[in-house]
Amino acid sequence: MNNKKLIHFAQNCIRIPSITGQEEEFIHSVIKEMKSLGFDRAWIDKAGNAIGEIKGNHPGKNILLDAHADTVTVKETDWTVDPFGGVIKNERLYGRGAADTKGNLVAMIYGAAALDRSKLFGNVYVSATVNEEVVEGGSIQVVVDEVNPDYVIIGEATQLQLNRGGRGRAEIVVETIGQSAHSSSPEIGNCAVHQMMDLIKIIDSKEKNQHSILGPGSMVLTDIISEPYPGHSVIPNRCKVTFDRRLLVDETIESLQSELQTTAQDAGISCIIQLKEGTETTYTGYPVGGPKFYPAWLFEEDHPFIQRALFSLQTIQPDIQIKTYRFCTNAAYTAGIAAIPTIGYGLGKESDAHTVDESIALTDLLQAAHGYQVIVEGVMKQME
Repeated sequence: MNNKKLIHFAQNCIRIPSITGQEEEFIHSVIKEMKSLGFDRAWIDKAGNAIGEIKGNHPGKNILLDAHADTVTVKETDWTVDPFGGVIKNERLYGRGAADTKGNLVAMIYGAAALDRSKLFGNVYVSATVNEEVVEGGSIQVVVDEVNPDYVIIGEATQLQLNRGGRGRAEIVVETIGQSAHSSSPEIGNCAVHQMMDLIKIIDSKEKNQHSILGPGSMVLTDIISEPYPGHSVIPNRCKVTFDRRLLVDETIESLQSELQTTAQDAGISCIIQLKEGTETTYTGYPVGGPKFYPAWLFEEDHPFIQRALFSLQTIQPDIQIKTYRFCTNAAYTAGIAAIPTIGYGLGKESDAHTVDESIALTDLLQAAHGYQVIVEGVMKQME
C-alpha cells in the first residue's frame, strides 16, 4: 500500500467540497482514483453513488464497504484553517469531512486495492454514497440492489474499534391544538404553546427507555413554531414541535406514536402525533427518503461475521473491543431493514463529526486502511 499516495488522495478529497446535494465533482474524483488503483470496475449508479468492484479469483460471497461522500455545511470564518485546504499540521489532516467520513472512504478504497485477488474468495465492493447526512440509509439502497452484498462494513467513526450495532433515529412531529383569542382577553382562549410547554416538561421528566447494549432511547426537541406566526395580538391556536428520538431495537413507528399519545392523554393534552416525512433529491435527480424512521440494529457478539472480523483485527490491534454506535448511520438500512450482517469500523470519534477544525490523525488513517484490508481478507476466505 502506497501510504504517501493514500495521504495525498485524502488531501485532495478534502479540497473538493461535497456538501449534501453537491457531491458530483467529488464522486467523479473517487471513480477516477478507483480506476487508477486497478479496480476491476468503477461506476456511478442512478442515485449518484460511486461504486468500485474488485473481483476475487475464486467464487464466494460479496462484501460491501460503504462510507458516505457528502458532508454538512461549513462556516469558514469559524475555522482556524481552510476547511477545504487539505492542510496537514502536527501529523493531522484538517478539513470538512476528514472525520465524517472522507478519511474512512479513502482508507476503504486503498485497503481494498491492496487485497491479493489470488487469495480472495468472492467480490469486494466499495461505495461512496450520497445524501446520507439528510437521509440515513437512503441512497445505499440503490447500492445494495446493484451489488447484493452478503456482508457490509460501514465506515463511520468507531475509534478503530469494532461496532456490532447502533441506535436508530426517528423525527416525530407533535402538534398541540388550542383556541385563539385576542391577546387582551387571554382568559377566553387556550394557548397551544402553553400546552406544548407542559407536554415538553412531562416528556423530559419521563424515564427513558434503556437497552443494556445500545443505551438510552433519548428524545430531544429540535425545533418549535406556533401559529399564527407572527402572532399579532393573538393567542396561538397551534404549536408544532419536532423531536429527534434515538431508537432502540424492536421499537416501531406504531410503538413510538402510542408512547407519545399515552403520555399526552394522561396529561389531558390534545395533540396530533405523526412521523415526519422527507424526500430529498440527489444531484442526479434521484429521489430518496420517505418517513423519517431509521431502525436500530444489533447483531449477537458470536455472529460468525462479527467473530471473523474481530479475529482478523486482533492480528493488528490485539486490544480491540466490540462496541456500538450511538448515532445513526447507513446501517439503519443495511442491518435495520435489509437484515444484512453489518459491522462498523472507522477512524475518529463520533464527537469529531460536524465540528469546527475537523481533523484526523494520519496514523489513524493508515491504520484504518490496514484494518479494512485485514477484515476483508479474514472474512472472504473460503467458507467451510
